[in-house]
Amino acid sequence: IELVPGNEHDSKRFKSLMEGLRLKRREKRRLRARPKMVHSDSAYDTKEIRGYLSGKGIRANIPENERGKRAKRRRPYSFNKVTYRFGRSSVERFFGWLKGDFRRLALRHKRLLSTFKGFIYFASFLIARRVLR
Repeated sequence: IELVPGNEHDSKRFKSLMEGLRLKRREKRRLRARPKMVHSDSAYDTKEIRGYLSGKGIRANIPENERGKRAKRRRPYSFNKVTYRFGRSSVERFFGWLKGDFRRLALRHKRLLSTFKGFIYFASFLIARRVLR
């Protein structure tokens, strides 16, 4: 989790979030440095992000941003609508749980960044505990 100012676009912190990501494999129980595929919305459709992901061997499932088209591309990017909807709906559902079940996070009562981040971690733990039951 990385907290950014409200006037900064989320895509500016994409690389630092991906660098800090560690995943567990189910079969071997060892850490893997990167996911196989990333699902994100069309705001992340930039040459820098797509180049970063392809350099790391990660497939990008990002819809093309119509506003970002300046020149015709030689071939369209691959995009799977079914897996995109599944991946994005889980993210949106998580944020809905955060804002709906934990009013303190939606209203941002705490001024200290460390306190607010602690509440986010605690709420994430409670959501994961509830889902895994």
